[in-house]
Amino acid sequence: MKAFVHEFGELKIKEMPDPVALDNEVVVSLRTAGLNRRDLYIPNRRGEEQDALILGSDGAGIIDSVGKEVTEFQVGDEVIINPALRWDRNSDAPPKGFDILGMPDHGTFAEKIAISAEQVERKPSHLTWDEAGVLALSALTGYRALFTKGEIKKGDTVFIPGAGSGVATYLISFAKNVGAKVIISSRSQDKLQKAKELGADITLSNDSDWTSKLKNETVDLVIDSVGKATFNRSLEVLKKGGRMVVFGATTEDTIDLDLRAFFYGQYQLLGSTMGSRQELTALLNHIENFAMRPVVDSIYNLDEMQDAFDLLKQNEQFGKIAIKIN
Repeated sequence: MKAFVHEFGELKIKEMPDPVALDNEVVVSLRTAGLNRRDLYIPNRRGEEQDALILGSDGAGIIDSVGKEVTEFQVGDEVIINPALRWDRNSDAPPKGFDILGMPDHGTFAEKIAISAEQVERKPSHLTWDEAGVLALSALTGYRALFTKGEIKKGDTVFIPGAGSGVATYLISFAKNVGAKVIISSRSQDKLQKAKELGADITLSNDSDWTSKLKNETVDLVIDSVGKATFNRSLEVLKKGGRMVVFGATTEDTIDLDLRAFFYGQYQLLGSTMGSRQELTALLNHIENFAMRPVVDSIYNLDEMQDAFDLLKQNEQFGKIAIKIN
């Protein structure tokens, strides 16, 4: 089968052996995969590693074969891949053995994947293949950050720095679905306009004075994934006793924090990563109940993977980048 791999420090298309399902596995013939920022970082983490690794965490397709112990799925079922490996029930942190699909396990940038039957879920029927293929990683990350960790509720106000990321687009929709007010920021006026069209109530330029602009707003929750560039600015607009959930750091990882101001403000700082299968089930129910659709910025073929990587590196997309496989 054709796959997009990292091998000998290079990214390339390569013929790989067709996967075979073990007793508790299914083989999924992938229709679409989703590109994530994680995929940009893996080559640097692997360095000059010789073994070919198929990248990719998100995907959706049709079950091609099932292992002899699999009873809940059959050939022909339409499914999405759950990239949060070996995390079944919700917990304060991922359990021992948790990994994200795409390293060290082979991922979804291939024509087929063999994976545990516990790592697939039925595809929401109202979604296209392109929408389903970009769903799980970003949506699950956003769902846990907003609901499990952030405990958002109707009437709350949430501030989300960074309007264009895939997770941010899900966060906007999730928050609006439950009756929350959404404030979002970006350096791009185009992204701010698209965020407004998606449902954001207030949009802020990154160059503006957020504290001044939001002086009449009460921000109950901040969901931050930018890191050093926005962390302290976000904390300044959060109400005393408010919650900040951090799930990423697209700028620098290390920040300076005024501890005295932090504890006097009695802020709550929470980390979040991906989510459990239990949360994914709740997420899929939410998406179906609200007939919600992922925002797909652009679609590339598997042979155009390098172009897709280049777009993501430029950070000019709004929403998700889909990779059409079959």
